[in-house]
Amino acid sequence: MAIKFQYNKTSLNEITKQLKVRTRALPTLKNKESALRLEVRKAKSRSDELASRLEASLKEYGYMAALWNEFEPGLISVKDVEVETVKIAGVKTPELKNIIYEIRDFNAFSKPAWFADGVRILKELAKIGIESEIYTAKSRILDFQRKKTTQKVNLYEKVQIPGYQEAIRKIKRFMEDEENLSKASQKIVKTRHEEEEAGND
Repeated sequence: MAIKFQYNKTSLNEITKQLKVRTRALPTLKNKESALRLEVRKAKSRSDELASRLEASLKEYGYMAALWNEFEPGLISVKDVEVETVKIAGVKTPELKNIIYEIRDFNAFSKPAWFADGVRILKELAKIGIESEIYTAKSRILDFQRKKTTQKVNLYEKVQIPGYQEAIRKIKRFMEDEENLSKASQKIVKTRHEEEEAGND
């Protein structure tokens, strides 16, 4: 990306201002990038941990497989998942607030005694699964923002800051050359003028 500029004081002031803005913003962006990198790792780790827990829990309840055939489908269902927005390093991310279950009435006397445990187990498994999905989404959002921040850091650090510094050098050199030429031409004019005056004497 070439920096557009003109060889004058106005352009020099504008470019100097742009350079200051980017130089000041760079440390903040770098901090944000490392904070996001850490948060992505945490969210991914939590998502993996929950997925493993869900798998382990499903294996743990495997001995009840025959009993689940007696369990009424639709006895328990997830009615709503309440998610709130939490800012992490300036990025809005989802956080599980609450899960609302709908449990159909059943006669505890006519149904097997383990039905109440079955409902509890399904609630627990649903919560682990939903939480894992939310952490996966959080990890994706944070990683996307981290990539954008990394691109901005690279743009500032490798392209814009060096570009503005080079433009400032060129403008200053041009203005110095122009000033030197102006002084030299003034000297020549003065010398000629003195020679003419000396010749008229």
